[in-house]
Amino acid sequence: MTLAEKILSARAKMPCRAGDIVIVPVDLVFAQDTTGPLAVRQFEALGLGKLANPSRTVLFLDHAAPSPSKELSNDHMLLRAFARKTGAVLSDVGGGVCHQRVAEQYASPGEVIVGADSHTVTAGGLGAFATGMGSSDIAVAMALGKTWLRVPEGFSIHLEGKFGKGVYAKDLILYIISKIGADGATYQSLEFTGPGVKGLSMSDRFSVANMAVEAGAKVGLFPSDETTQAYLRARGREKGFRPLSPDPDAHYVNNLDVDLSRLEPMVAKPHRVDNGVPVGEVLGTPIHQVFIGTCTNGRLDDLEIAARMLAGKKSRSRLIVGPASPEVLLESMKRGYIQALAESGAMLLPPGCGPCLGVHMGILGDGENCLSTANRNFQGRMGNPNAFVYLASPATAAASAIKGEITDPRGLMTYV
Repeated sequence: MTLAEKILSARAKMPCRAGDIVIVPVDLVFAQDTTGPLAVRQFEALGLGKLANPSRTVLFLDHAAPSPSKELSNDHMLLRAFARKTGAVLSDVGGGVCHQRVAEQYASPGEVIVGADSHTVTAGGLGAFATGMGSSDIAVAMALGKTWLRVPEGFSIHLEGKFGKGVYAKDLILYIISKIGADGATYQSLEFTGPGVKGLSMSDRFSVANMAVEAGAKVGLFPSDETTQAYLRARGREKGFRPLSPDPDAHYVNNLDVDLSRLEPMVAKPHRVDNGVPVGEVLGTPIHQVFIGTCTNGRLDDLEIAARMLAGKKSRSRLIVGPASPEVLLESMKRGYIQALAESGAMLLPPGCGPCLGVHMGILGDGENCLSTANRNFQGRMGNPNAFVYLASPATAAASAIKGEITDPRGLMTYV
């Protein structure tokens, strides 16, 4: 069995194979402030009554936090009132990005997690079958504590070797998507296998799983191993650990072999995530704004990389930094990363999504270029269809901020 087949078989309490339709219990269901209001209205319109599991139903106010308009403020009020009435957990403004918080606090290996956001797949880094759904499906999952799924076929990404200097997990996933395309894994389970997996940190795994959906995947799954166990132990959640891996003879409909040691820093050019090229092909492209953060690259490791590169230097581009959670912010402050970034000219945002989806706090002007560590660069994604968004790792973003143009980070790094 593949990882997806194993997890769904265990939760359905029956053998499940790719293509089967199954009903499975949901271990966590969540929504955020742009999708949550519709889910709540659907829940109430359907007369669904009580939540199946209030303590495992979470509403995050993160996409427009703080609110930039009265309409969004009213939606926030709606979600707060619903949480008070039903007992759902509320993560209010400043509480961080839903996907980071789910990884930090809620997700465990082998669980089924559904969220009203496509990047719910992030929790696959922990070996959870985590997938995004529409608001109506989320409303039903809130009420019934279960959902239906077609078991996805598996796509194996076999990893060998280790990253070279200046190459990171973001470069890996941009490379993969550039190879298989934006629809290369549609409704498949993108599963990361091979000896190279052991060298990836949990932060790496979250970054890669987060963008599995950008290749059309239903889930992006990593095995649950010693690295997973150590992460959960450090968070006081080791009881949720269970080892998980695909069977050696698991059937995958597609395979891609990747030698991590041969990868280069990657950049996804506008306006497609699968428009990825080695950084050398876009060197010198003027960059007006750099954004380091989001559910893809707003973790502690990401801010450390940026802070180390920018320490003692000044950014030539507008530089916006958004920690993915309060925990990341506070630990970054303790370690001096925030001070180093601020001294370089960075503007610090409250924990949340920031300008990623183009609602506020960094909307681009006509013709401007932004280099972002986010997961999407669609036309208009950051609020202006006449602007251009490039995607890259925090290292490439920091190097480009220093030069004011797309820059290979390997030429500026003085540490491994």
